[in-house]
Amino acid sequence: MLDDRIDRGMKTRRSVLGDAHVNKAEAAKTEFDSAFQTLITEGAWGTVWASEAISKRERSMITLALLAATKNFDEIPMHIRATARTGATKQDVIEAFQHVAIYAGVPAANHAIKLAKQTYAEMEELGQ
Repeated sequence: MLDDRIDRGMKTRRSVLGDAHVNKAEAAKTEFDSAFQTLITEGAWGTVWASEAISKRERSMITLALLAATKNFDEIPMHIRATARTGATKQDVIEAFQHVAIYAGVPAANHAIKLAKQTYAEMEELGQ
């Protein structure tokens, strides 16, 4: 059962974040953070993101809103890049951040929007 969730998690993680990102993360994994990497692969990717109860587009929107609302800004660019694979549009993202502004605060939403704009510009430069 655990191996199934890890396998499903790795497949889901690759489909959302892309092979290059996952390969880089796997190459950087050490004995120190190996258990943590297994935890997020199993829990976040093998259980939550692998669920078919809602779409990956909707999960992207929820994830970005939660990251912004909790001021966990470091992962916003990664999840903006993931929208190219999840189907969440720029309009979806700005709608999610507008919810953040109303329910969690304008400064958090403002910073998330700044990060999103920077990431979208980088993606456009790279033709993504």
